Amino acid sequence: MPFPTPVLRAAAPLQSYKSPYGPKYHYQSQVAGITTKSLFRHAVNAGLFGGVGLFAIIFFASGIPRVQRDILQKVPLIGGYFVKEIPASDNPF
Repeated sequence: MPFPTPVLRAAAPLQSYKSPYGPKYHYQSQVAGITTKSLFRHAVNAGLFGGVGLFAIIFFASGIPRVQRDILQKVPLIGGYFVKEIPASDNPF
């Protein structure tokens, strides 16, 4: 005759073993396949391209007097370079 099984106390639920050397999986938030990491990377690239484009536009338009007065003269370090003072002797009026 077999021995009766003892009554087991309520045991904690068993958890599966997770190796400390295994891959570390975590949830990565995304919307329509766009993750925060890719969004940040594309935003930085767009900002760099926009900065270079703005510099190119200002460089090519720096000969226009209105651009010199309204934009370039107000830049702190290089503003004095774009101030064009015409002597009274050269003024036809």
